[in-house]
Amino acid sequence: MRVGLLTGGGDCPGLNAAIRAVVKHGEGRYGHSIIGFRNGWKGVVDGDVLPMGRQHIRNVLPVGGTLLGTARFHPKAEDGSLDAVMATLEAERIEALICIGGDGTLHAASKVAEAGVKIVAIPKTIDNDVAGTDLSIGFHTAVNIATEAIDRVHTTAESHNRVMVVEVMGRHAGWIAVNAGIAGGAELVLAPEEPFDIEQVVKFLKHRHRAHANFSIVVVAEGAEPREGGAMDYTTQVGKYGEIIAGAIGDRLAHEIEQRTGFDTRVTILGHVQRGGSPTPTDRILGSRFGVAAMDAISEGKSGVMTALRGERVELVPLAEVAGKVKHVPLDLLRVAQALA
Repeated sequence: MRVGLLTGGGDCPGLNAAIRAVVKHGEGRYGHSIIGFRNGWKGVVDGDVLPMGRQHIRNVLPVGGTLLGTARFHPKAEDGSLDAVMATLEAERIEALICIGGDGTLHAASKVAEAGVKIVAIPKTIDNDVAGTDLSIGFHTAVNIATEAIDRVHTTAESHNRVMVVEVMGRHAGWIAVNAGIAGGAELVLAPEEPFDIEQVVKFLKHRHRAHANFSIVVVAEGAEPREGGAMDYTTQVGKYGEIIAGAIGDRLAHEIEQRTGFDTRVTILGHVQRGGSPTPTDRILGSRFGVAAMDAISEGKSGVMTALRGERVELVPLAEVAGKVKHVPLDLLRVAQALA
């Protein structure tokens, strides 16, 4: 069988572990030919292929990013792109396709599956907001990086009697902010799930600095927003592809805090640092497990499904049930972050 493989959307640590598993298991266990597409769905549209064998995956486990390249491209959003996808798959004699991606890539995969292509998806995103799975590739590494950054910011905040605002990724869900905030001992965590009240933020910081500390750490997800009708007027700033402008909420929040409290306030924007570099063992293992499970599913003739971690097990869930949906941080985890303020 000729199996196509692509990675779409933003890069993240652990993608190469999944690619490696697909190639090794598909070639070694089943005798399949793995055909990689460069730069996600755009590579399928353009017919940009890379036949993959063991020589392509040596020593890739500790390497971040994706050896196939990636792009934010949705075949349903471009005129004629879906027809081009079908033409490329026919020309390359692709019998099934494994798609590794986040919400946009998986939504595109569900539409291509509806057109009759055999597809198995693998979830990846540092935001951990893909529905249907407890964990997505890249999240664990991102939380580790954010936690280390918060640890480092603590010492300079305390030394200079400052409020430090740390902005992390998370457009629709605050998984990184909440987990890294708890692990790093942040005083406040602001996430998209609950709009914040700037007056309450200021009241808390003033009380803390009067009562028992002369510094504070505030972690904010890039998609966090102030409460509608509150004292802070702010609209999330986005770029030409709909991406949130890095630093927008962090800079504005730091300005509001300093103006309203008089405390020296600085901002640290982690940005793309969170999804770069070497993956943690957890992401290497998760990518490997998902890659093996996806190849097994393809070989068993399954289609329209996504690999998912449910507890300790890797299971298959219908792609149509999860594509385009967001997994938000549960209320009880948000409450833990608030309880430890």
